[in-house]
Amino acid sequence: MGTEIERKFLVVGDGWRVAAHEVTPMAQGYINDQAAMDSGAQKASVRVRIQGDVAFLNLKSRELGHTRQEFDYPIPVEDARALLKLCVGGVIDKRRHYVRHDGHLWEVDEFLGDNAGLVVAEIELQHADEDFTRPDWAGKQVTDALRYYNLALASRPYSQWSDDERAASDIS
Repeated sequence: MGTEIERKFLVVGDGWRVAAHEVTPMAQGYINDQAAMDSGAQKASVRVRIQGDVAFLNLKSRELGHTRQEFDYPIPVEDARALLKLCVGGVIDKRRHYVRHDGHLWEVDEFLGDNAGLVVAEIELQHADEDFTRPDWAGKQVTDALRYYNLALASRPYSQWSDDERAASDIS
């Protein structure tokens, strides 16, 4: 069993772009939706992702916050394409940029399509209280804000958010 410990931040400016050493296109969708998770009918999201020329089936426990159980399994790309057609909500298209900063790998997701305009950075940690240096382009932390989770973005994309939600004025 895997455990994911991550922090998620809104990205401010383009300073991260010069440090990006790799970029991977991604398309992902969910077999279940946010409503199933919110109601408690399901206790894990089920994601299908095509990441460059490989594909994965992923299950992630529904805990809000920085630590969740995560199971990730490689699957054939053709199977992933077929599964994406079965997904509820929209398919999330994004480019993931990999950026090294002060000994850590940051993943900067630049969303496309219905989520265009949203750029979020994530850092995966070895333990919940691990110290890390925040780059100047990592703005407000949104780890605990459900609407920034990809499952939520598939159900209610960034293009449908209010101006206040886009400005993250409800997040300190």
